[in-house]
Amino acid sequence: MGKLINPADGELLRDVPDTPVAEVAAAVRRARAAYEEWSRATPAERAKVMLRFADLVEADAEELTRLEVAETGKPAAVFRDGELPFAADNLRFFAGAARSLDGTGAGVLSSGYTSVLVRRPVGVVGSIAPWNFPLVMAIWKIGPALAAGNAVVVKPAPQTPGTTLRLAELFAGAGAPEGLLQVVLGDAEVGEALVTDPGVDMVSVTGSTETGRAVMRGAAGSLKRVHLELGGKAPALVFGDADLAEMARGVAMGATYNTGQDCTAATRVYISREVYGEAVDALHATLEKIKAGDPWDETTDIGPLISAAHRTRVHGFVERAAASGASVLCGGVPLDGPGFYYPPTLIAGARQDSEIVQGELFGPVLVALPFDGEDEAVRLANDTPYGLASSVWSSDVARALRVSHRLDVGVTWVNDHLPIASEAPHGGVKGSGFGKDMSQEAVQEYSVTRHLMIKHQAPEARDSFRPA
Repeated sequence: MGKLINPADGELLRDVPDTPVAEVAAAVRRARAAYEEWSRATPAERAKVMLRFADLVEADAEELTRLEVAETGKPAAVFRDGELPFAADNLRFFAGAARSLDGTGAGVLSSGYTSVLVRRPVGVVGSIAPWNFPLVMAIWKIGPALAAGNAVVVKPAPQTPGTTLRLAELFAGAGAPEGLLQVVLGDAEVGEALVTDPGVDMVSVTGSTETGRAVMRGAAGSLKRVHLELGGKAPALVFGDADLAEMARGVAMGATYNTGQDCTAATRVYISREVYGEAVDALHATLEKIKAGDPWDETTDIGPLISAAHRTRVHGFVERAAASGASVLCGGVPLDGPGFYYPPTLIAGARQDSEIVQGELFGPVLVALPFDGEDEAVRLANDTPYGLASSVWSSDVARALRVSHRLDVGVTWVNDHLPIASEAPHGGVKGSGFGKDMSQEAVQEYSVTRHLMIKHQAPEARDSFRPA
């Protein structure tokens, strides 16, 4: 039995029963039966269902907002006006992508034969979604998998099941085969049962790097396809010719959006030494203006962290950084009152090899470090186990492009941090995982290429394995 706690006040919301492990296999079987029908649907039929699903999500904005805000503590205005419309847009994009999942007419590759490459769905996808963006990231998994013709069994994070359960209710009214989208609830034991179930053909996970490793081990037994979007430690590189006022606004927002509980959050800001002091002052002043407070207050910028335990973890990073000689320029102390609030925090003077620079703490904490020259900036930016996101701040277009190409990450923003679009792929390298969310690439992740080779004339006798 899971207890859902409102992070804004620490009060119990409700108890949610876990799915019995034995029921996970039953959910997979139901999904398999629905897949047999759904995989034969035409792209137009799949798109029609997904467009209805998007309309239902959009029409249910009030209830989805209530659930997400209660369980995550994120500001209602941010979710209602930003994340929710974006999620509906994702579904509409995937509906269109369902009609664009074409194979390749490869032509005559061997004398007397015509080859055709076609794309087919994988089968049943087991998806595990995180607690930081419960609705959006559930849709990032459900949308492309359904568009490609798969069935989905999704497990939301134990702390935030509400919007995923609501999505399943809404999807039931969209006209898809019964059982095509199943939801299972629980902790790591339920997740392991889903990952290792022999009826699951692919596993898609968003979570920590450690979670990704565990999933890969669990999927290895049956050689499942694995899609992983994992941790991040995004650097922002600020050059001497950057607009420092614009940089301060963009990096501060990138560091504190969703209270920093974002794997693409700006967590390290490397600043050219010539403007280091001025840039740090600008960041300091901007971070101090960000308001933490009641999620239902329209003037609130950031809400609480997800739990008391997570706030303790974030604060531990800050305390150990200060104890090792770094300076806490603002924030750094849990806020008084009910709820799990933590202020925007700026740290300077940390070492490159320190925990606060290398580890993912998942909170509104930004570390500022100086650099001398492009080569050092790139070396420092690439010097973590992660490779998800980054930003480059410069008025020199050539420099911005030159530096961007050298960063070992999945996305680089120039003179901004965090914007995304349904048409653009999202995913990382190194310890940040592999595979793409959003875009046509995401739909391809959930499909496989097959080769059809059709004999249309009798070739001369020859060795079948020798090219004609």
